[in-house]
Amino acid sequence: MTEQRIEGAANGISGKLKNGLGNLTGDTRLQVEGKFEEVKGKALDAYGRAIDKLETLSERAPADLRDPINTGLDFARRKPLLTTGIIAGLAFLLAGSGRRRY
Repeated sequence: MTEQRIEGAANGISGKLKNGLGNLTGDTRLQVEGKFEEVKGKALDAYGRAIDKLETLSERAPADLRDPINTGLDFARRKPLLTTGIIAGLAFLLAGSGRRRY
């Protein structure tokens, strides 16, 4: 289990508690903060799951590809926001490239 999944679970629990406390007291700001932390926790958990899956796949990769894969995984662990931005940009470009323009 990656650090991101642990941090995601902690943020999710904290967010649910804040949201519940905000509902109880009628504090809208606390509710919004709680929802934000819940979403952040889910995103971190999903990111951690992706890293875990990539680690599993890298173990099955041919020996000559393991070093480049592990280098990429290390980068993704150190810079999660940059990695997410790169992946989102690539997905945007790939989605746009298949579209026909009339």
